[in-house]
Amino acid sequence: MPGADHQGSCCAPARGEVGSLFQLGVRGGRLADDTCAIALPGGEFRMGDAFDEGYPEDAEGPVRTVTVEPFRIDATAVTNARFARFVEDTGYVTEAERYGSSFVFHLLLHPRARDAVFGQVEAARWWLGVEGASWRAPEGPGSDIADRPDHPAVHLSYHDALAYCAWAGARLPTEAEWEYAARGGLAEKRYPWGDDFSPERLNTWQGDFPRVSTRTGGATGTVPVDAYEPNGFGLFNTSGNVWEWCADRFVPGGVERVIRGGSYLCHASYCHRYRVAARSKNTPDSSTGHGGFRCAWDLTGV
Repeated sequence: MPGADHQGSCCAPARGEVGSLFQLGVRGGRLADDTCAIALPGGEFRMGDAFDEGYPEDAEGPVRTVTVEPFRIDATAVTNARFARFVEDTGYVTEAERYGSSFVFHLLLHPRARDAVFGQVEAARWWLGVEGASWRAPEGPGSDIADRPDHPAVHLSYHDALAYCAWAGARLPTEAEWEYAARGGLAEKRYPWGDDFSPERLNTWQGDFPRVSTRTGGATGTVPVDAYEPNGFGLFNTSGNVWEWCADRFVPGGVERVIRGGSYLCHASYCHRYRVAARSKNTPDSSTGHGGFRCAWDLTGV
């Protein structure tokens, strides 16, 4: 069950939440620096939280029958290598780069980035506002992505994801499409593999969040996009690793957009949002060190 003291900001702090001021384990890459789109037949499925384990404000229920049309979806989140090709081809500058800052988890801050910290999120003090943090420098100045081309690209806003999709002839998945794909053909299960939590199957926080990590090597950020076993449809990391933008608004007419899948910071004691029914939100201009996306396509358009 989710912890009683959870905060929305643990999942994805919004740009503007910074207040006053206050390394990596990996598995190697079956898919190298690229990925593939998987064709899914669509149809009816049962969407939502069947166990009443969600946070009331997230509106995961009631469980309802939803129909999705056939579509294709990336097997993985978009990698650093793929995003770099997009930037090289278009000259695109992300919102984090234009704003000059993004959010970095405090235990992952690069030693050379200490002077770049200008604030923290009051409701979640482990989130630091860091000047110079972006997809190119995920832990702030001094860090880079040279040794992780197969990791998910992060510090990407909803607008950044749309720009990439336009270049790729793609779109973001709808929330229903994302959950249908994430379930991998299993009906009303907690996780892509079933109901039992298995820490060896996903990249989430292990230890005393947010102070102590019990993972080998200490606090861990992203892992390769094809780490762990895929679900029944062939999708990787639909639980944990990074949050993924969806096309939908969190509430009808609202500004915030849906994010799905949880991240390497989710933990049962605080943010139990790595279940396939779980949902969260962020403003479309916000970026974080654990936020990325994967693409979808209409089946007839591929």
